Amino acid sequence: MTAAEAGAPGAAGEGAGERTVTAGVVIIGNEILSGRTKDANLAFLGERLNALGVRLMEGRVVADLEAAIVEAVNTLRARYDYVFTTGGIGPTHDDITVDCVAAAFGRPVVVHPDARRLLEAHYGADINEARMRMARAPEGASLVDNPVSIAPGLKIENVYVLAGIPRIMQAQFDSLAHELVGGRPLLSRSFPVAVPESVIAPGLTALQARFSKVEMGSYPFQRGGRFGTSLVLRATDPALLDQAEAELQLLLQELRAERLPEPTAPGGAGAGAEADGETV
Repeated sequence: MTAAEAGAPGAAGEGAGERTVTAGVVIIGNEILSGRTKDANLAFLGERLNALGVRLMEGRVVADLEAAIVEAVNTLRARYDYVFTTGGIGPTHDDITVDCVAAAFGRPVVVHPDARRLLEAHYGADINEARMRMARAPEGASLVDNPVSIAPGLKIENVYVLAGIPRIMQAQFDSLAHELVGGRPLLSRSFPVAVPESVIAPGLTALQARFSKVEMGSYPFQRGGRFGTSLVLRATDPALLDQAEAELQLLLQELRAERLPEPTAPGGAGAGAEADGETV
């Protein structure tokens, strides 16, 4: 049963007659937790889902352990309308996501006939046991097209099982996006200012109290030896967002806050710092 079917809190609306469509993500892989590989999938999914009117509410990173994956999938699929897993669907022994998702649903793992045909047609005489592992699926699952490397993703009820490699995962998401039924997209506006977070906090707290249906966030950064704050307003109602922005602009004028360009890295305590290392 999905969150929408159960009427779970995660599917509650922002106002009368309006329901927020929600999603959760399970990022699977020891290489992410070790720091060896930098995840790029969560940010992509958050941005794309929001544009479709689906609110990403939770992201979990779990090790290649069956119990952890099964627990995460079962918890999130009951809590949210959609769940996306990334990673662990390749040809090697430690690619266990298919088995874990099958266990979460209490279904056996079978060779999907359509996936088998795709792989046999693609690899021809080079097909082998390892590659055929990518044709395995929980019984009853449907396929998600993969135009990049053939091996398909999977869908079972409200859970989508996608690759971990960003380019492949993004192509698979593009293939399934038309299936997602969302609500109103969450609109966002940001205001980086040369004011420490502690200075603007009292006024922002009062403003939040007046606009309960507008999310207000403050994210400190440091650039060029100067401390500043990125103020972010989010709402699904553009008129309400306009009103909150007008009030925020008045507050910034009162504080004589200098408006700055957007930080290099959005959000969080490290905003404004240049990203270091390669994302893979």
